[in-house]
Amino acid sequence: MTDHRLTRMIPARRLVWALVAAGVLGAAGGAGAMHVSNTLKTSNSAPVTAPAEPVATTSPVLASAAPAAVSTAAPAPMAAAALPDFATIAARQGPAVVNISVTGTVKTQAQRRGAMPELDPDDPFYEFFRRFQPQIPRGGEMPTRGQGSGFIVSEDGTILTNAHVVRDASEVTVKLTDRREFKAKVLGSDPKTDVAVLKIEAKGLPTVTLGSTRDLRVGEWVLAIGSPFGFENSVSAGVVSAKGRALPQESFVPFLQTDVAINPGNSGGPLFNARGEVVGINSQIYSQSGGYQGLSFAIPVEVAQRVRQQIEKGGKVQHARLGITIQDVNQGFADSFKLAKPEGALVANIEEGSAGAKAGLKSGDVILKFNGQPIVASSDLPALVGQAMPGETATLEVWRHGKLETLKAKLGDDGEKKSRTARSDDESSPQQGKLGLALRPLEPQERRDSGVKEGLVIDEVSGPSAQAGVRPGDVLLAINGTPVSSVEQVRSVVAGAEKSVALLVQRGKDRIFVPVKLG
Repeated sequence: MTDHRLTRMIPARRLVWALVAAGVLGAAGGAGAMHVSNTLKTSNSAPVTAPAEPVATTSPVLASAAPAAVSTAAPAPMAAAALPDFATIAARQGPAVVNISVTGTVKTQAQRRGAMPELDPDDPFYEFFRRFQPQIPRGGEMPTRGQGSGFIVSEDGTILTNAHVVRDASEVTVKLTDRREFKAKVLGSDPKTDVAVLKIEAKGLPTVTLGSTRDLRVGEWVLAIGSPFGFENSVSAGVVSAKGRALPQESFVPFLQTDVAINPGNSGGPLFNARGEVVGINSQIYSQSGGYQGLSFAIPVEVAQRVRQQIEKGGKVQHARLGITIQDVNQGFADSFKLAKPEGALVANIEEGSAGAKAGLKSGDVILKFNGQPIVASSDLPALVGQAMPGETATLEVWRHGKLETLKAKLGDDGEKKSRTARSDDESSPQQGKLGLALRPLEPQERRDSGVKEGLVIDEVSGPSAQAGVRPGDVLLAINGTPVSSVEQVRSVVAGAEKSVALLVQRGKDRIFVPVKLG
């Protein structure tokens, strides 16, 4: 026994005998307490099995203790919250989780040889590698194989998985937990949400229970079942670490972020809540090594269900679009547009003839709600729009010139043209100082080349504008949503600003807002 353990045990021993002497504990109670103390001491030095329930010690002295002594005793600690019954969830839902194996081919672009080790020509293995390294002919095909997971959602064999699991697959094999195997047909897939629907010819299959993410809270337990590295029906558990997470190039999905251990092969498998209901499809991991590093992402079950319904109905998936370019609202923009807090999606540009243009959106508008759903980060908007159907009429709550306005937009079809999100190359906070811009009117040729009717060319940049990322050659179009076509207009708007201004500039073909803090 180490010294620090001894130090903790001696006061406890003295306390027991002091309570016996004071009459709070009888001799039997003191002996029982000393026995418990010795048991705890043993458990520190060697692993023992703790009882499921505390052991009650009956003592006539304890039973007849004075009421005053009982009332002054410290209250018992609150019982710990019960953990989910992961074993029952795995037993009940596990049979509906399947292993998916795919085979396919990919076309090669040019003739090439496999990687050959750098060996000396005199090395005895040099000739072996030179002769037997793989050769791929120009324009040929190379076989590919892959594995993933999925789960059965109907007794007649409908299966949900990831689109990337079955991408480029010429043959898909589904293996059940009872070791039966079926050839699967890909009914359809949607790369924008990474959801695919498969079908196998079978009846009376086990199915999962589908849930909802609406009431799922950050910190709740979740469970994943899948085939990491081909190890079928592996179970891992963790908690939800974030909701509505946006990932680069994945603007149509508000991901669930968890710390459940997900590895290659888990893709397409279900994510269960503590009640054993599917709340997501495991899709991606954040990793610098290729393996699990504490961050995994799942597609909400509502998104997967909408994709499934469209595929089963018409064989393809549609997504709506507004036809606008947006930016995130930081504190600088919030100050410039007099917003209470930095939330919403800042409209930087509107495509001509798009749903946004027809609805009356303008550069400098901040969209705060879409169909009643708050837009906290700008990435929330593409996910909400993408899950709507083309032709639907959406209600937009917009912040314009310090006032709330409501607009109606008849959504377009994302399949017709891809929308873009504007990004500023430099989002660092500018230092205090003057605006620091040297401006001049557009030349006729510059107007024709840029397609800009009104604006000012930025010839030189210094001070806070340079710190904010404004560049020479940018065309200044508006300040705080007010169009400018002369230096006098710029001075007037800046003079009335308080903490910062938002400059709308055109850079090449992109229009972006740049926040500039004033002195």
